[in-house]
Amino acid sequence: MKAAVLFEAKTPLSIEDVTIDKPAAHEVLIRTVACGVCRSDLHFVDGAYPHPLPGIPGHEAAGVVEAVGEEVRSVKVGDHVVTCLSAFCGHCEFCVTGHMSLCLGADTKRAKGAPPRLKIGDQPIAQMLNLSAYAEMMLVHEHACVAIDREMPMDRAALIGCAVTTGAGAIFNAAELVPGETVCVVGCGGIGLAAVNAAKIAGAGKIIAIDPVAEKRATAEKLGATHTIDALSETAADEVVEISRGGVHHAIEAVGRPQSAATAVKVLRRGGTATILGMMPLSEKVGLSALDLLADKKVQGALMGRNHFPVDIPRLVDFYQRGLLDLDTIIADRMPLERINDAFDELRKGDTTRSVITFA
Repeated sequence: MKAAVLFEAKTPLSIEDVTIDKPAAHEVLIRTVACGVCRSDLHFVDGAYPHPLPGIPGHEAAGVVEAVGEEVRSVKVGDHVVTCLSAFCGHCEFCVTGHMSLCLGADTKRAKGAPPRLKIGDQPIAQMLNLSAYAEMMLVHEHACVAIDREMPMDRAALIGCAVTTGAGAIFNAAELVPGETVCVVGCGGIGLAAVNAAKIAGAGKIIAIDPVAEKRATAEKLGATHTIDALSETAADEVVEISRGGVHHAIEAVGRPQSAATAVKVLRRGGTATILGMMPLSEKVGLSALDLLADKKVQGALMGRNHFPVDIPRLVDFYQRGLLDLDTIIADRMPLERINDAFDELRKGDTTRSVITFA
């Protein structure tokens, strides 16, 4: 099969012929139909986050089940599926207490000494984020994918695998937004726009979106933002506080920069919560001042939107099919696998919302 391989950080991906193994027990072979280009992958490509190499990035994907291994019960051949990087084992402490997105997933990978799932010649290829979806085929644990309605367009379905699950999950699962509460979303990429749309679905009062790109702010308004603010404005945080009459109940940071996290905290009202979604440089910290603590403000993470993806993803598909979740607007471009490096270049510029790699 053809796949985009990262041999060294800070270098372009190379389209290579890669051998993929047959599915073992609890494994599923998927023909990839579409895969979103996510900033999380860019962090690995640009070397901001370490990962064994060579490897194949890509994790926000949808495809069709081609084969299943023994003991697979959750999907069958022919199923349309969305993949999710937060594969879960189902029996660890995190899984059995309902925190599936925190599962370390050791049982979802092949055991040490077992044949690799991916290789070039005799060289094993690291599977990145449990998936390696910038490839014509994926071989994953059955708990890394979920079957969806076959009428769902696959390029839109792919976005649900990460951006929408994360952004919407921050609203539905982490923030537990109460209808009428105010929300500020810092950053209007794929995750931020999904958070804006989810806040509208959840019945938020004012939804304030902050981004430096005018086109992204316009997209946020189309998806449900009641107000938008230029992130480059020196008074951006003050404007949010004024619009929300004292600060917002919930701030969602969807950029991955210390300045954005600081803004998310600054716009909170007393008792408000900032949910940090962006992958920041590993050396950075996010915190609260003594005055913030006295005001009962809170900062939290929400890895992958604290999803329960076998349940959440079909619900998000239903939201799309009912016209509540607007995925069409989020997609900026569709490209073949051969243009993967162009897609990452567009992502580095910061002007695009979401590019999707599509496979014939």
